[in-house]
Amino acid sequence: MSLTRYEPWSLFEQMRREMDRAMDTRTTEGSNVATSDWVPAVDIAEDQDAFVIRADIPGVDPRDIEVHMENGVLTIKGEKEAEKREEKDGYKRVERSYGSFYRRFGLPDSADPEKISAKSHHGVLEVRIAKHEKVQPRKIAVNS
Repeated sequence: MSLTRYEPWSLFEQMRREMDRAMDTRTTEGSNVATSDWVPAVDIAEDQDAFVIRADIPGVDPRDIEVHMENGVLTIKGEKEAEKREEKDGYKRVERSYGSFYRRFGLPDSADPEKISAKSHHGVLEVRIAKHEKVQPRKIAVNS
């Protein structure tokens, strides 16, 4: 007997995406502006020294990905070109996503905007945001 993981909330998220697609009211991080054709899945992790965001962006040239930070918000955007297809290929269904993508992430005050790096490897974009060095409390002498 094998165990199957049941994640009911993923079904609701999938239904929401399908409803958004059907009504053409795509949203990105709370915005009601249609800003992207598809949304890459991300994992966000935190270790002692940094925050790490990994985004699945298969088939996108790293030169076509833009990562920038402004006012405490990290933005990842780019575009995945559609493949040229001929009718003779016999496609019955196309599920792979193409077009522009756009993700935004609010960063905590401990993130250091001067120490952000990004690299892409095998279709996974990794953005590493270093944390500010911890400021040690210091005792202040009271003069009389």
